Amino acid sequence: MAKFKIIVSDPEESKSKVVELDGSRAVPLIGKRLGETIDGSVVGMSGLKLQVTGGSDKDGFPMRPSIHGGVRVSVMISKGVGFHPKREGERQRKTLRGDVITEEIIQVNMKVLEKPKKAEKPKREKKAKAKVKAEAAVERKEEAESQPKPEEAQATQAEQGTAAPAEHGGESSEEAASAAGG
Repeated sequence: MAKFKIIVSDPEESKSKVVELDGSRAVPLIGKRLGETIDGSVVGMSGLKLQVTGGSDKDGFPMRPSIHGGVRVSVMISKGVGFHPKREGERQRKTLRGDVITEEIIQVNMKVLEKPKKAEKPKREKKAKAKVKAEAAVERKEEAESQPKPEEAQATQAEQGTAAPAEHGGESSEEAASAAGG
């Protein structure tokens, strides 16, 4: 049975995730080619669209898109997957794997093409919420300014003849007046 190590890269977040598939879960990948788009539910990431970008076989030979089929061949190459020349015009014979996923493939590389759409609020709503919060703060400030301060409340009570008791345990103004007069 096939057993794959799937590496799913997310270019937007610059992160990757490793998923291992074996047995019947790996069967849907067999026969897929490099560059094909598959549904993420095959890999256990429902809602995503994934593209097969590469892979390697059990002996470490990389898959190359220009070699058709699921075969391992020795080819003369001058650049690209499997060979990076140090000098201009350099060529070398390399053993590479074809562009089809077979049971000999061990690692499969994929990248995220599409993510599920989130129910994101438009920017206008976010700006409107910020405006409402700012207006509410202004209203609270105006309300606090319109209410009398504690000192003002004592002064108005004293004018009406009902003074509040002194703050530091002293006598009220009425008690002081009756003690002085009588």
